Amino acid sequence: MEDILLITPPFTQLNTPYPATAYIKGFLNTKGVPSFQMDLGIEVILELFTSATFTAIFDEIKKSNIELSHNAARILALSKQYTQPLDRVIAFLQGKNPTFARQICTANFLPRASRFEQLDDLNWAFGEMGMQDKAKHLATLYLEDLSDFLVECVDPHFGFSRYAEKLGQSANNFDELYERLQDDLTYIDQITIALLELRFRESVPELNSGRAPKLVLLSVPFPGNLYSAFRCGQYIKTHFPDVKVAMGGGFPNTELRSITDARVFEFVDYITLDDGELPVELLIDAVVNKSPEPTYKRTFLLENGEVVYKNDTLKPEYKQAQLGTPDYSDLLLEEYISVIEIANPMHSLWSDGRWNKLTMAHGCYWGKCTFCDISLDYIKIYEPIAATILVDRMEQLVAQTGETGFHFVDEAAPPALMKAVALEILKRELVVTWWTNIRFEKNFTADLCVLLKASGCIAVSGGLEVASDRLLKLIDKGVTVAQVAQVTRNFTAAGIMVHAYLMYGYPTQTVQETVDSLEMVRQLFELGIIQSGFWHQFALTAHSPVGLEPEAYGITPHYNEISFANNDVDFTDSTGIDHSAFSYGLKKSLFNYMHGIGFDLSLQEWFDFEIPEATIQQHYIEDCLNVSAELTVKPTAKIIWLGTTPIVDSFTKKKRAMSRLTFHEVDDVFEIVLAQEQADWLLEILPSLQPSSGRTQTFATIKKDFESRFEHFELFWFSKPMGTLRESGLLIL
Repeated sequence: MEDILLITPPFTQLNTPYPATAYIKGFLNTKGVPSFQMDLGIEVILELFTSATFTAIFDEIKKSNIELSHNAARILALSKQYTQPLDRVIAFLQGKNPTFARQICTANFLPRASRFEQLDDLNWAFGEMGMQDKAKHLATLYLEDLSDFLVECVDPHFGFSRYAEKLGQSANNFDELYERLQDDLTYIDQITIALLELRFRESVPELNSGRAPKLVLLSVPFPGNLYSAFRCGQYIKTHFPDVKVAMGGGFPNTELRSITDARVFEFVDYITLDDGELPVELLIDAVVNKSPEPTYKRTFLLENGEVVYKNDTLKPEYKQAQLGTPDYSDLLLEEYISVIEIANPMHSLWSDGRWNKLTMAHGCYWGKCTFCDISLDYIKIYEPIAATILVDRMEQLVAQTGETGFHFVDEAAPPALMKAVALEILKRELVVTWWTNIRFEKNFTADLCVLLKASGCIAVSGGLEVASDRLLKLIDKGVTVAQVAQVTRNFTAAGIMVHAYLMYGYPTQTVQETVDSLEMVRQLFELGIIQSGFWHQFALTAHSPVGLEPEAYGITPHYNEISFANNDVDFTDSTGIDHSAFSYGLKKSLFNYMHGIGFDLSLQEWFDFEIPEATIQQHYIEDCLNVSAELTVKPTAKIIWLGTTPIVDSFTKKKRAMSRLTFHEVDDVFEIVLAQEQADWLLEILPSLQPSSGRTQTFATIKKDFESRFEHFELFWFSKPMGTLRESGLLIL
């Protein structure tokens, strides 16, 4: 067995592995250090959701005579109908039996409990979703019924993408989590530990000679897999005391920066913060290589019964180009489960299909939003990756996984780098699909959005947050509502889906501003320039500018003594407004807007308490879009041609030689007419403007080339025929 074992404890995602262990494994490959990784989350789900397992669970509950809710009693009464198709449903969601969709969609095939009550509201969606998506949605509801049964009768902490999440959320001290870890293993724990034990014992013949992993790395991105991580650590340290256990990932990075409770180190030996590559390399040096004088990077450990923080190495951090390509080997890539929980187009991207996950840049190039943890290194330190290296990694991952879909998991992908990546993809003539998170900034021009779509970009998500210019300025978002409208229009016109993250309850936000924000959102959806969205209430985090200087934002934080986790902080807003009262109305209205209904209803209709009328003009967003485009072009602007080679037809008009250029596109055909000599020049220059040519042509270079033969380039460039060409794939970037 390899000396290094990388584990993602239950649960993160059903449809794709969380990428942290793949990143570390890829880095270790560059160092010649072999490792093995496992996603215990998907392995536990696959062990749990089988006909055999649920038959045993139902039999046990029938014997217990416990009092059941009406919903659980119905599921138990239909236990045979639930267990009989379960294995085939899981196989279908793994993409192994697509024809099964037709049977799933037939009436009365899958048993139905409370999760199906929303179907009457969603019947209209099925016509849009298609047979496969409809079947996935029905199958997901069926699994969620079984999940509800587990929560009520077997394990109250169960959740498909989180387990015992509340034990980890804002747990300022370790008491409750520690007490829970002293209890007997839950049913889910038993499956988790059995799979881990199998990895340590039965699948490792070398263990008989004492060959166990020397270092186990637990990746904990969310509070929803923290408890299981400690259970894994507890098992390893009890049964394999010589094996060292380290914890890292998003949860420690944000929550455990002030840890002092020594009891935590009964379950792990080390906790590392921020980028894991150098800390892990030093741990390997200390644990595996038995360095006589080990040094550490951003690492908590126990010395003489006290928690100490070690950051004493002289080694520099690794650059992004040095980290290697994420390595997904060892993971059960063919076994992940695609689900569709609700008919939200962006949420389906999160849960449906397996995506190779990459980042375009370390950190955030903007790094100013006041609600964000911008004081932490994983956001504060910005370092982009060269487009050629990124696309190299994409090609390597396609070769390894067979998947051509990519989710760039950046805080906010930089527009300039997105452009460079798109050009590199087109230059190599790759066929890939990708999506990412962005800022709705002005650099996303209509032409750039067309380029991104041509390279395979299908969706972007970005923070509109509070749709109020005053609050956007206070957030330091660097955008205005008008700018967001123009950018989302550009993406939508290019055929790229847009999802907006929306926020309410930001410090000093008034009721009027909440109502006006909703009106802005209504108009954005009514115009069709945003297709998906999600409202969330502002949360105060300890490492954000608001958390660091709360008095500047009119709030009073309520701090607790910290010995374990520290991020979310309770607070009192000086406005005294109960922002949570708006939650239901905001989400209900958004649900309707996403599906093209309810635009003509008064905003008051969404709330069961009085709200003021919106002060936003009825056509505000539409007016923002009616802005004349600038005709000027920077000399350094790149000129790109995404179209085809035209068919040329020569003719004479008023004794002048003319050419008709007919362009056949995938979904259209158009033609332009030029003087023959200008057409000849254009035919010569177009191939050099295609990304696959590998050449860079700027506005200045083609102007110079044109004017070596003709006069008045600007008159030619802004002529009607060239305008037609610019509408059909001639881009200015």
